[in-house]
Amino acid sequence: MDILEAIILGLIQGLTEFLPVSSSGHIFLGQVVMNKFSEEPLLFSIVLHLATALSTVVIFRKDIVQIFKGLFKFKNNAETKFSWLIVLSMIPAAIVGLKLDDYIEQITTADNQYYGLLIVGACLLVTALLLYFTEKSKNQTKDLNSKSAFIIGVAQAIALLPGISRSGATIATGILLGVNREKMAKFSFLMVLPLILGAVAKKGLDYLEEPQTMEVLPLLIGFVVAFFTGLVACKWMIALVKKAKLTSFAIYCGIAGIFAVSYAFFI
Repeated sequence: MDILEAIILGLIQGLTEFLPVSSSGHIFLGQVVMNKFSEEPLLFSIVLHLATALSTVVIFRKDIVQIFKGLFKFKNNAETKFSWLIVLSMIPAAIVGLKLDDYIEQITTADNQYYGLLIVGACLLVTALLLYFTEKSKNQTKDLNSKSAFIIGVAQAIALLPGISRSGATIATGILLGVNREKMAKFSFLMVLPLILGAVAKKGLDYLEEPQTMEVLPLLIGFVVAFFTGLVACKWMIALVKKAKLTSFAIYCGIAGIFAVSYAFFI
């Protein structure tokens, strides 16, 4: 892997981990259009995910400390309640990921381009609709509760499908349920952190089974680019959600979805 490729992949990882456009869907689209299906080195993938996880930790470090305090205090207060709602929201995606991860990965393979494009395109259109209706939602005054946290967790599980944006699906679902925009953005990014670390751990075990060698410089550059891009994208996304400015992402995902479905009939 050369330096330029490491920079590009770092930028993609840092931006799409937080912006509501679906990284997996866009990577598949790029592979189909360029007719270039190449597997990213496992070690590099681990490093990039660690970088975006660290950017989340940096931005929400105070909240993360409060979550750990809440988990072990066992008191009936807002801090403890928020901590256990994070845990509850993780359950659906964790179950789906463990049971169906291999099947979901088969959607975006070189041998499944036609149906893959149709699925990714349809999912991008769903993301567009979610973001569009989010902008129309006016009543965001409710607090998170067990029911809303679980429903948001189900949205995160559905977002394992390529084309469904994880941040878009979770934030939109919360806002449509009436949860405060700023609180929902924070909840969305905090609830995914354990899942990212879990995915890194799983990839790490796979790497230990089949170790790979890779130059240190591309790893370092990819990490730095993904980390700082993630910081910017995360802060930007929080600001956009607070100001109710997601329409442009809805339009973009709609166009990308129509393109994906249309392109399926030309391959």
